[in-house]
Amino acid sequence: MSDQSKKDKKDTNRQSKKQFDLLLKVCLIIGILVISGFIIYYIITPEPGYVTLGILNSEKKAENYPTNATVGQNISFYVSVENQMKRDFSFRIEILKGDNKTVVSSSGSINATSYFNTSKITLLNNQFWMSEMWNISFSQPGVNQRIIVELWESKNSGIEKYFDNLYLWLNITS
Repeated sequence: MSDQSKKDKKDTNRQSKKQFDLLLKVCLIIGILVISGFIIYYIITPEPGYVTLGILNSEKKAENYPTNATVGQNISFYVSVENQMKRDFSFRIEILKGDNKTVVSSSGSINATSYFNTSKITLLNNQFWMSEMWNISFSQPGVNQRIIVELWESKNSGIEKYFDNLYLWLNITS
């Protein structure tokens, strides 16, 4: 191989290395910009708010719920709501009784009997509400009886919107 061809090969290698270095720098800059964009979006975008709905037993604890009762026996419980929506949250609670024909879905209960409704309650952000103790009894025996707690949001326009539900399964004996 002649000296000239060795020199041309070296020049080609240097030029290829310069092009690779330039390409690498451009890719790194683009990567830094994309990652910075994600970080800025995460910092600027607030986390979505939420509301928690809870059923508490007669000792105000979320444990040891009754699963069996007799006809006429009171089942005692409390309902709690916590607002973390980063805004005021107005709602009402509806207590329903259901049986094995009741369907509880993400839009409300079907084939359930309304037992009790609260008036409209408004919670500020970070505020917690707990009901008084409620007692429900069943007049007929049956398996898969339910106590259903529905949370309905009250909009400023006066319209109510189904929000969430929880329920307890009970076997009622005579």
